[in-house]
Amino acid sequence: MSVKQQLHPRNRHNSNYDFDALCRAYPQLSDFVRPNPYGNLSIDFANSDAVKALNAAILKDKYQLEYWDIPKGFLCPPIPGRVDYIHYIADLLKASNGNKIANKVIGLDIGTGASCIYPLLGQRSYNWRFVASDVDPKSIASSEKIISDNELGPAISLRLQQDSKHIFDGVINDDDCFDFTMCNPPFHQSLQEAHAGASRKRNNLGTNKQGQNKLNFGGQKAELWCPGGELSFIKTMINESKQYRAQVLWFTSLVSKKDNLAPLKKSLKKAGAVEVNVINMAQGQKISRFIAWTFLDQAAQRQWGQQRF
Repeated sequence: MSVKQQLHPRNRHNSNYDFDALCRAYPQLSDFVRPNPYGNLSIDFANSDAVKALNAAILKDKYQLEYWDIPKGFLCPPIPGRVDYIHYIADLLKASNGNKIANKVIGLDIGTGASCIYPLLGQRSYNWRFVASDVDPKSIASSEKIISDNELGPAISLRLQQDSKHIFDGVINDDDCFDFTMCNPPFHQSLQEAHAGASRKRNNLGTNKQGQNKLNFGGQKAELWCPGGELSFIKTMINESKQYRAQVLWFTSLVSKKDNLAPLKKSLKKAGAVEVNVINMAQGQKISRFIAWTFLDQAAQRQWGQQRF
């Protein structure tokens, strides 16, 4: 018998959704809440409008965010899994701070998307500050409205990446210093591959229809695919990270495909990374992971923490 895996112990979503509380916090969610076949309140997770309303309700009820929205067709992130990444980064930073959670932290979110979800969750969970970047002006404009309407301007700033061939170049300035970087990279190699992945998701949800050619839960090109897919994207990130080895304590990225870990570790060894960690995360039966690397030895990591945290 398989064992259901738990989210991070500090994750606020380790119990089932309280739809009564969520509907009180965000009444618009009520339009989508119905009893499921087991008699429990739920939503149709194949309905992108329902999922977006659920996110807005969670962010208001659990994270005191008065406004959150994304343009139609953009990627709608699952909050419980997204915030797990934040919590595990907090654990990663503890080693440089006497095994205590660090509060005076500045992170860089690569590809923040239209939702700005990681900076929002990191700021609300730990009061961290963020710089968030994206190649898409529409995503930057959407994130800017979310930040402005929640009066988070002092905590979260945005930068448009002008050159899609680069990741850190053009985003990290000479005077920047980041305690970590994070990224949910585009993992498909092409639009056709993205559509195939969406079809598999619809099959799992039992909502696939003949002739349907729609991306499940939305997603734009930069969010879902790039030439070479996830492996190529993270290899570019690794190559560029060498230039900023003294300005960043930990570089991190989600890795959706386990088979990509071996070639990524090989690239990191070639790049001269001093320490490489793979952190596994779990939600139900689903296992995800991120890879983290640093060019600083443990003595330098402790010194970093003493000076910044």
